[in-house]
Amino acid sequence: MITVFKYTIDPYDCEVKLPHGAEILSVAFQQDTLCMWAKIHTKSKLESRYFKAFGTGHEIPFQADTDYKFVGTAHADNGLVFHLFERLGL
Repeated sequence: MITVFKYTIDPYDCEVKLPHGAEILSVAFQQDTLCMWAKIHTKSKLESRYFKAFGTGHEIPFQADTDYKFVGTAHADNGLVFHLFERLGL
């Protein structure tokens, strides 16, 4: 079955078990919690994917053999803005 699931994200460094081929649809805050929604196939095998959020104006560090793919931007109720990236090449 194909469906949309919600996942909570630790903005500082997060491993998420997602079904293979999951497509990230959006990122937003719900209350004080950073969340992302993904379209998944419920029968697919789970795999680890890694995410990290950076605030506007914060440095995205360079790490050899690691790349950051932009996922989405989320606005917190306190006015802060976070940009979620998936860490690739781990």
